[in-house]
Amino acid sequence: MDGAVERLIAPAPEPALEDVAGWGRYPVGRGRVERPEHLDLPAGGEPLVPRGLGRAYGDAAVPYAPGGLVVESTRADRIRSFDPASGRLHCEAGLSLAEILRVFVPRGWFPPVTPGTKFVTVGACVACDVHGKNHHRDGSFGAFVERLSLCTADGRRVECGPDRERELFLATVGGMGLTGLIVDVTLRLGRIEGPWMVLETQGMPSLDAMLEGLRLSAAHWPYTVGWIDCLARGASVGRGILMRGRHATQVEAGLRRLPRSRHIDVPFDAPEWLLNPLFMRWFNRLYAWSHGTALRRRIVSHDVFFYPLDAVGGWNRLYGRRGLLQYQCVLPRAAGPRPVAILLERLAVAGAASFLAVIKDCGPASDAYLSFPMEGTTLALDLPNRGAVTEALIHDLNATVVEHGGRVYLAKDAVTRPEDFAPEAFTLRDREIVMWAPDGQRDSPLVKTLTEKRTGVPATARNWRTVEKLLAMADDAG
Repeated sequence: MDGAVERLIAPAPEPALEDVAGWGRYPVGRGRVERPEHLDLPAGGEPLVPRGLGRAYGDAAVPYAPGGLVVESTRADRIRSFDPASGRLHCEAGLSLAEILRVFVPRGWFPPVTPGTKFVTVGACVACDVHGKNHHRDGSFGAFVERLSLCTADGRRVECGPDRERELFLATVGGMGLTGLIVDVTLRLGRIEGPWMVLETQGMPSLDAMLEGLRLSAAHWPYTVGWIDCLARGASVGRGILMRGRHATQVEAGLRRLPRSRHIDVPFDAPEWLLNPLFMRWFNRLYAWSHGTALRRRIVSHDVFFYPLDAVGGWNRLYGRRGLLQYQCVLPRAAGPRPVAILLERLAVAGAASFLAVIKDCGPASDAYLSFPMEGTTLALDLPNRGAVTEALIHDLNATVVEHGGRVYLAKDAVTRPEDFAPEAFTLRDREIVMWAPDGQRDSPLVKTLTEKRTGVPATARNWRTVEKLLAMADDAG
């Protein structure tokens, strides 16, 4: 071609295969991980798994098939705008809570809801509808989200919120990424006077005392949680330490200055015998005894109060090479304390060696279709992965949860079977559940749980536009 210069542009190289796992380090998948600066769906409509910082414990962000595409959002972490009058923050989905804290705590703002780690992205907080120590008062993360921008599988960019494309919004909040790729989020931050927290702790001798302590504290304290000795037996079942807190005022904080952050790393995988039941039983007993039953009050930083484990890099390696399975369930308040006691008794008999067992109060459930919390008691614990034995224990715990009308948290789960999830299927508050996944669903193990595995029969999905066309054709034919 005269006068023309041909330029050959090499196609972008395919991302190399990587091991992909959640924070529990089980299961491990092999996937092609892309880390784009701007979030969008790939050309051609290839299924993908959205992923943030990898702090979901189970398989929610692990490719279902070997070589599956994983889109990691952490480079798409820009702050688009912030309104200092209202606390309204518009940001990309890959922005982490750690960055929000770094930028906004000195300016007097704090995330409205936070899980037990700050190393999570805003997109993940929406997809999991995370809850925190303040759920009994403020609900979960989605309650503070005003707008979402979402890439759906048919290539469209859709804005949704509580008053716009509401059904899509309610399916996306807590929907574990199945409705599309969350691109950016608008949410409201909360006002604080400084980085300090008022913390009160008190030893609780039994489960009844712990539950009563949580109930009484909820009326006056925005943040409540309890550490549970899950290996205690007999009259001591449910003993632990009740913790309650609130943001300190400037007067309470005085002239305190934040100490230099201390960070240690776990350099290798601990041997499996480290977390044996005998050692953990004595550790838990000593920890509970060292606190006693006296009420203690002190001022601590928000990092100490909300994120104590973030100071230990790679703490999941303490569970050994096979990793851990975190188990979290919620039991309705109407079921009473007995189901919680049954779970704790079962754990103690099994010698499930967990030193991270947390009990919390949950307030009313949100309108989001697949959001985890419901009014009642939630129990979360880390279990060393010992293969079939640990999985059998989780199935046993699930049977109790299902029997009493409870739920399992998908963001933590790695081994739940369809029959353990089925009682929740499509029965939320007498309303229809819409799985809005045009032209296909995300390539995640979670899809199997929410469709074919959940119903026990082969399943398919229809693009909502197709449904509308079919309805129009039916009207024309009529």
